[in-house]
Parts: sequence; C-alpha cells; structure tokens
Amino acid sequence: MKTEREKMTAGEPYQQYDEELQQRRREIRKELNSINSLDDNQEQNRRLAKLFGDAGKNLWIETGVQFDYGYNIHVGDDFYANYHLTLLDTCPITIGNHCYFGPDVGLYTPVHPIDPKQRLADVELGKPITIGDNCWFGGHVTILPGVTLGNNVVVGAGSVVTKSFGDNVVLVGNPVRVIKNVE
Repeated sequence: MKTEREKMTAGEPYQQYDEELQQRRREIRKELNSINSLDDNQEQNRRLAKLFGDAGKNLWIETGVQFDYGYNIHVGDDFYANYHLTLLDTCPITIGNHCYFGPDVGLYTPVHPIDPKQRLADVELGKPITIGDNCWFGGHVTILPGVTLGNNVVVGAGSVVTKSFGDNVVLVGNPVRVIKNVE
C-alpha cells in the first residue's frame, strides 16, 4: 500500500493532513525561515541545495524562497531565481539547465478538487511541472499544474501559463499565447 507521500508525488489523490507530510512541511518552514534570514547568499544556496531532490552546479536563489517539501524539486545547472520564488512541490518540479527566473515567480503543482465533497474531505492531488533548458521567466510569472515547457522558452512578465508549449517560443499574457518564435 502506498504512503500518502508516494500518492502525492505520483499525482494521485492523497490526504494533505497526513502526519508525515505535515511534519515535513513544518521542518521545511523552520529551515526556510533560517535560510531566508541569512546575509550570505552562498551559504543560503548551499543549504537550499541540500533540501532539493536534485540541484545542479551554480544554484543561485535570492532571498524569500518558499516551498512545501523540497524533495520534489529538481533543478539543473546554472539556475538563477530573483527574490520571492515559490515552488509548491506536491508533485515533481523539474527545471532544466541554464534557466533564469525574475522576481515573484511561482510554480504550482497542487490541484484542488472542483467537487465540493472532495474538498470537504481534504482530498488533494497534483500534476508535475517540467521546464526545459535555457528558459527565461520575467517577474510575476505563474506556471500552473501539469505544464511542460520546452527548451529556449521566454515567458513575459506577469504571464500565467495554463498549458504546455514546445521549444523556441516567446509567451505572454493571461493565459499565455505565443507572440513569436525564437531562432
């Protein structure tokens, strides 16, 4: 029988108030409060890398990062995120190599049921997010559950990405649309 963590990570319905999951969220909040108060960015990023499922070389995240579990976050080499990055990682969030995120970017994997009876039962599920290599997100970009973006994707500031797109596109708007292809 699967644990609630295994069901959560697989995108299956799970109980968000499971004791193991609550304990991990408490531990992460405590650790993030400590990390976000550091003046030394190198120490901050060294400690963040230890909380992630995977972190490539040259991880650099400015202060204000928030996430739920950490073990479902997988970041490639040469990653930079500006202030106030939010990664809600009930399902895996996979970010490729050489990606840059502006301030206040949010990647959200949780999916809350539309059915009010399921919501009352505290049933939750999620869908993974996958970001390719060499992507650039402007400030206040929001990526919704289940989105996959290809390589060389640029997302304009303030955009909301509600569906998946392939390689070499510039996306803007709410919901985003392709405004140009990248050579």
